Amino acid sequence: MDFTSFVKPSNGGSAGDTDENADTSKLQFWKHVEYIENHGKQEDDYEYCMTEFLRMSGIYWGVTALDIMDQLDRLDRKSIIEFVKRCQCPVSGGFAPCEGHDPHMLYTLSAVQVLSTYDALDVIDCDAVVRYVVGLQQPDGSFFGDKWGEVDTRFSFCAVATLSLLKRMEQSIDVDKAVRFVMSCCNQTDGGFGSKPGAESHAGLIYCCVGFLSLTQQLHLLDVDKLGWWLCERQLPSGGLNGRPEKLPDVCYSWWVLSSLTIMGRLHWISAEKLQQFILSCQDTETGGFSDRTGNMPDIFHTLFGIGGLSLLGHSGLKAINPTFCMPQYIIDRLGIQPQVLTHA
Repeated sequence: MDFTSFVKPSNGGSAGDTDENADTSKLQFWKHVEYIENHGKQEDDYEYCMTEFLRMSGIYWGVTALDIMDQLDRLDRKSIIEFVKRCQCPVSGGFAPCEGHDPHMLYTLSAVQVLSTYDALDVIDCDAVVRYVVGLQQPDGSFFGDKWGEVDTRFSFCAVATLSLLKRMEQSIDVDKAVRFVMSCCNQTDGGFGSKPGAESHAGLIYCCVGFLSLTQQLHLLDVDKLGWWLCERQLPSGGLNGRPEKLPDVCYSWWVLSSLTIMGRLHWISAEKLQQFILSCQDTETGGFSDRTGNMPDIFHTLFGIGGLSLLGHSGLKAINPTFCMPQYIIDRLGIQPQVLTHA
């Protein structure tokens, strides 16, 4: 994702941490800020061209990370909003990842999240967005991701999250059917969720389903202790979390697992200290940014979820983040949305 066209002109100088001996035991705050600002600087390089289909989500990842770090004003609000507006399909009402691409539920949520961050939902046709989301619900309560018909619990979450941010959920989709579909994807052996009925439990999809139930006020349908235990078993000796058994740890699961445990009131069931050490070990102390695991190349996706995970752990210097939306809590408060969250047990 290219942020350089959305960065305000510099007044000169660098805010970055110039300590060449910087280590990964501390958050390299300013390096991460500069990494996000400079991401995708060369529009003719391979990475820029090959990630065009992710551009809208890339903007959401970067905007949200900077906002959590209280550095959102480093980006040009006007140019970002104009980009998002241009990506709304005039026919379907959904949003594409960038101009010239087809709309999809994933990028529609990212677009609405970005505009909610900037308090600019009034610049788009919200009624058209609602019609797009409603039109993707199927008779069994599931949702297509787009007109091509893929069904996945990710899209159930995207649908209710988008409509919740627009304050239009109860008046639009069949919530009861949507809940029944999501619960049909629950695996009784471990309490987790897969992409569709009978699919393997996966932490990323568990986040989507737990978040969905949080937004529909249906967390009582979960076997919280069984699912919480399975999620806690995702923590490895390194302190990092994986998405399913026998897999390597990955920084992004610092979000998917932690947010689910937070929503269920079970965050204290894992070692926060070890996880924080793992997340910080995945920083690039030269360029900034977070990678999936220690020693790998950073990217904007893992940078958001590394910072988001640290926020959930209460790391100093970061704004509070909402575990359901993966957005700063102050935005959710401003919108008056109250996702269900369980108390500690």
